[in-house]
Amino acid sequence: MAPLLLLLLGLLSLILGLLRGRNRRDGEPPLIKGWIPFVGKALEFGRDAHTFLEEHKKKFGDIFTVKIAGKYMTFIMDPLLYPNIIKHGRQLDFHEFSGKVAPFTFGYPPVTSRNFPGLQEQISRSFQLLQGDSLTSLTESMMGNLMLVFRQDHLGERTGEEGDWKSVSMYEFCNSVMFEATFLTMYGRPASSSRHHGMGVLREDFVKFDNMFPLLIAQIPIWLLGQTKAIRKKLIDYFLPHKMSSWSNTSQFIRRRSELFEQYDTMRDVDKAAHHFAILWASVGNTVPACFWAMYYLVSQPEALEVVRQEILDILNLRGVKFSSDRDVTLSKEQLDKLLYLESAINESLRLSSASMNIRVAQEDFGLRLNGERSVAVRKGDIIALYPQSMHMDPEIYEEPQTFRLDRYIQDGREKTDFYKDGQKLKYYRMPFGSGSSMCPGRYFAINEIKQFLSILLLYFDLQLEEGQTRATVDSSRAGLGILLPTTDVRFRYRLRTV
Repeated sequence: MAPLLLLLLGLLSLILGLLRGRNRRDGEPPLIKGWIPFVGKALEFGRDAHTFLEEHKKKFGDIFTVKIAGKYMTFIMDPLLYPNIIKHGRQLDFHEFSGKVAPFTFGYPPVTSRNFPGLQEQISRSFQLLQGDSLTSLTESMMGNLMLVFRQDHLGERTGEEGDWKSVSMYEFCNSVMFEATFLTMYGRPASSSRHHGMGVLREDFVKFDNMFPLLIAQIPIWLLGQTKAIRKKLIDYFLPHKMSSWSNTSQFIRRRSELFEQYDTMRDVDKAAHHFAILWASVGNTVPACFWAMYYLVSQPEALEVVRQEILDILNLRGVKFSSDRDVTLSKEQLDKLLYLESAINESLRLSSASMNIRVAQEDFGLRLNGERSVAVRKGDIIALYPQSMHMDPEIYEEPQTFRLDRYIQDGREKTDFYKDGQKLKYYRMPFGSGSSMCPGRYFAINEIKQFLSILLLYFDLQLEEGQTRATVDSSRAGLGILLPTTDVRFRYRLRTV
């Protein structure tokens, strides 16, 4: 991907090289423009965003502006300043950015256009169906679908005789299970069977699209990205209304969105399908790698794995349920909420693997107040960016930040929330899901389904990493987009536990 990106950015720089760059004004942060017109520092940032930002922080301080692919991005590196940025709702807006990037990436017309009056607000309200009481039914459905996939693909005869180990690639394993179980939970089942035909092909096409996702987010024209346009069309076509109408057990969230789209005669069927495809990406694009990292760290530390396994068994015992591998297990939302060590393990793996970028677009020229003493001048159209990975890896906040610690977020038998910087308690200390208006509305469901996936794994299987492998590392090429993928997949083996 890197050579292609270099070529594309080089072409863009030739086209836009004559555009005049800007100079720093009084009161503005230090300005780093780079020597390549338009491109600026995009290549250096793309190679390793965390290292790039840390080096510039040492040189320019905790606030600086960088030119990246034609955009001027002001990075706020001090987490103590995050609350002041997040509360700027009027002058700093997230929706301007997402309202342009999402339609470009997923192939539907902007919902803010005059052709769809009120649709943006109704779509925003629909996300409430991923929380509250609706979360309970979603969680129950996900548990059933996970057991369906596990029972048919990994708990049946194909796993082998009792005591036999089966060796597989961990990321591929997580992807195959979570992709289908999440799909069934969100979109429902075909009328004639419990599983959709061709799910493997759909997943393969999704992976091909996802590999190009960073370039689409950077708004590289899709016609420059090989077969990506054809693959996206194939994925969108899967969700055409006449196909979805025959599916049963569709989630309330997806049903509500379908009802909204039907209210607009100006919305084509292919546009409705593209919206549904976008939700598929939002549902699994970050959840799958999050499952991988949580699984990897637990399997890497057998003692931690046993602690979490026993915690799950104890939660079941509280309800008088004696676990047996012959029966399907059920974990309610209330039971999942009590899994303190499992949640700490997930949060710790998210801290180590997440590299989301919280962005806002300045709506006017104004003085951005950082605290009671400091403010900086920003210009209309500039992007204000928080990059929490720098906070997640700060040794002052997290001792030995590169190390996975099962109990990192546990203190005195409850969740630990006290983390400090410069002697001051941080309001925001872990931010894998964004912040403020840009916080992921499906974050509670995502945590629940990761808990369910791991619970089933630990209850039904013995798990071991294959020997002779190097330690898994994050691929920084998707920095800014959420949970990082591993640079290479790892092999593990599993067998049925005799319980």
